[in-house]
Parts: sequence; structure tokens; C-alpha cells
Amino acid sequence: MSELGEEDREILDYLRDSVSRGQSYFRAKNIAEQIGLSSKQVGARLPKLDEETDDVDIEKWGRARSTTWRVTLS
Repeated sequence: MSELGEEDREILDYLRDSVSRGQSYFRAKNIAEQIGLSSKQVGARLPKLDEETDDVDIEKWGRARSTTWRVTLS
């Protein structure tokens, strides 16, 4: 895994914690509200984080008004 920035680590920590509590589906705007970033910042990072981490699988799941992401722990 390459060196991740502070914001990337915050996103991953939030996702890991939420998945461990049973949540599987996320929207960037909801993640952004919890960690203090914009939804665009989060949405742009999620595909990159999927490629750069081995313990979290992030999959683009559906798109209505905004993209839903399915997150699982590997």
C-alpha cells in the first residue's frame, strides 16, 4: 500500500468503523458530513482508495441522484 494522506486515512477509518458496525452502503455526501470534507473530495478518493488498500473493498454500486458505494472488509 502506498503512503496515504491524512484525509484518505480518515475516510478509511470511518468506513472500517461503519462496516464493522454492520453498515455496507454509503454515499459520499454522508461520509463527507461525518469527517468534514466535501462530497466531491470523498467521491474522487473512493476509487483510488479501493486500488490502494487491501483490507477494504469499495465498489461503485448504484447511481440515482448520487453514487452509492458498497464497502466490505476483505
